[in-house]
Amino acid sequence: MRRGALVVALLALLAAASASGAAKLPFKATLTAPGHTPKVSVKWYYTIRVTDLSGKPIAARLTEVVKDPTGQVHPVRYGPTQKVITNWRFTGRFRDYIIWPADSKLADYLGGLVLRATIKARGGTVVLTYRVKPR
Repeated sequence: MRRGALVVALLALLAAASASGAAKLPFKATLTAPGHTPKVSVKWYYTIRVTDLSGKPIAARLTEVVKDPTGQVHPVRYGPTQKVITNWRFTGRFRDYIIWPADSKLADYLGGLVLRATIKARGGTVVLTYRVKPR
């Protein structure tokens, strides 16, 4: 679990650094979850953490979507509410859950689903991706 989160964080930092011409980001962002194969119709919790380079929590904005194998993008709702996680303010840690519907199992045969979190803080942007295959 920790290794997966570390890999996601490192890939996000590398992608951001290469996209901005090797400019160092003013913050670190990680996405952690219990695994890449969540059960359908059950709460699947995940956490996003944002810190400055010394490890202190900072204020950030978050936008989340799920990309399906056909390329369509679907907004993520906050918990049991109808509020979409778009430009959502938080400081340090954001924790939520997703209940994957039963028909999301079909995406497994086509390549799975991707949870994409875009985090903006201190003038920089990091995009974290987390591939899931609901079972």
